[in-house]
Amino acid sequence: METAKPFLDYLKRFVNITDEDFTKCLAPIIKVRRFGKKEFLTKEGDVENYFNFIIKGLIRKYYRKNSLEINTQISTEGHIILSQESFHSRKPSEYYIETIEPSTTISIKHDDLEEVYTKSKKMEHLGRLVVTHTMVIKDRWQMQMIKMSPRERFLNFVMKNPELLQRVPQKYLASYLNIKPETFSRFKHLLRNHSKSIKDS
Repeated sequence: METAKPFLDYLKRFVNITDEDFTKCLAPIIKVRRFGKKEFLTKEGDVENYFNFIIKGLIRKYYRKNSLEINTQISTEGHIILSQESFHSRKPSEYYIETIEPSTTISIKHDDLEEVYTKSKKMEHLGRLVVTHTMVIKDRWQMQMIKMSPRERFLNFVMKNPELLQRVPQKYLASYLNIKPETFSRFKHLLRNHSKSIKDS
């Protein structure tokens, strides 16, 4: 399945998974799901049933606090997104997962994945490595949120994800980086002026 190739390439970062392994163990249980703009993959109160790998598009994860939407993840092609605690505990999700752009995911149901783990030690090992990897990324991000100033967080994010500054609504990015909207606007304005001065020099 050509659509699934980016997912296979992603998994190969963790173990030496062959095309045959993929065809035998994972291809039968993967589902290609397509969503329009501002469609939900998961809502608060749902039990998360899918592990999602983004093939195309842009998806955010957030929770509601009073009237605010607090973004905790903004992910694009080649990344995993799901309500992890709900997926693993089988308890209702505290998060919403919603597309920012029309998106396509490779998704695997929880029960199908568990069945594959019981049949293949290699797949179980692969799953553990992927989960560990996502936990490390989450911990690293939380540490940046604590140790970096708002300005440092902004500059670090822009350096690593310049295209997302154009693709993601400013209010989502400000929430995700835990920066006040007016401060985010000021940083963005300074960045534009800095870029302009470089071009003019």
